[in-house]
Amino acid sequence: MRKRLKFIIIGIELFVLVAVAGIMLNVVHLTSATEGVTKVEVDEEDIQIQEEVKESVEMKGYRNIALFGLDSTVGELTKNTRSDTIIIASVNLDTGEIKLMSVYRDTYLNLGDDTYSKCNAAYAKGGPQQAISMLNANFDLDIQDFVAIGFQGLKEVIDTLGGIYIEVDEDELKYINSYQLTMAEDLGCSYTEVTEAGYQLLDGLQSVVYCRIRYTSGSDFTRTARQREVLMAILEVAQQQDLATLTKAINVGAQYIATSVDLEDMVELAGQIADYYITDEGGVPTSDQRVFADLSCGDSIVTTDLTVTASYLHQVLFDQEDYEVSENLQAISGTISENTAPYIRK
Repeated sequence: MRKRLKFIIIGIELFVLVAVAGIMLNVVHLTSATEGVTKVEVDEEDIQIQEEVKESVEMKGYRNIALFGLDSTVGELTKNTRSDTIIIASVNLDTGEIKLMSVYRDTYLNLGDDTYSKCNAAYAKGGPQQAISMLNANFDLDIQDFVAIGFQGLKEVIDTLGGIYIEVDEDELKYINSYQLTMAEDLGCSYTEVTEAGYQLLDGLQSVVYCRIRYTSGSDFTRTARQREVLMAILEVAQQQDLATLTKAINVGAQYIATSVDLEDMVELAGQIADYYITDEGGVPTSDQRVFADLSCGDSIVTTDLTVTASYLHQVLFDQEDYEVSENLQAISGTISENTAPYIRK
């Protein structure tokens, strides 16, 4: 049972980001898909995980995956690219329920190598290994796997699935077409204007730019909520597709993915896609746990107390009440306070 659940969760890792997991494939289809995947080996020695976290009984029943949406159209997937989207996907191994928590990209954190800057710089600086270490160090997590995708890949997968349904409001309508124009030029493709607000079917390009809007009320915090909304919409649409469409989505999406996961493991999945469900989603640091500062790395989000934010994250993801953070995290929290205190905006 544990082995079967492991295969299910590996499928979710890919599915949540690009809606290409949970699909029963034959070897021929899988072989053609894996040829384009950027496979990254992530050894435990390459990433930072606190010993007390490894030994935590409360987290043994969960698998945590880092999902990175890269600030790139068709650029490098494993280095020199900032992670525009950072989401922790935590899956309960016993129930299959998924919880999604964004880490706001402008949050000032330890980058996993005892340097400090905006957390989205970790991926550009040291690739997925350092970005995973960043998440583990700042939040006492045990993440060892990741999936990363650029704009082009997300667009192509959504188009293959036939689009997704999203509620577009009037404020978003003002920006979505201007964003489309810019990205269409970058990708060398045409675009279709969104002409009215309301619940509607968006194609791949429209969906990607919807994720990127950050100038409405709530700025980047609302933007990350849109990212999670798109992931949930992908899940909903993919659950309604036939095998041929889902297989095509794997073949299309694979060439735009970087991951530590062996796609061969997905062969073990058989019609399980309808059983996956997202039960909670949000972002950290929350509104009552953050302030803003003008730092050398730019306008940044600062946690008022990283230990409080980490404890909150554990409560949401693992149902841990009053989680006591590691000594290493306490030290990181203290350094953040010392580095930022003179620059906090009043």
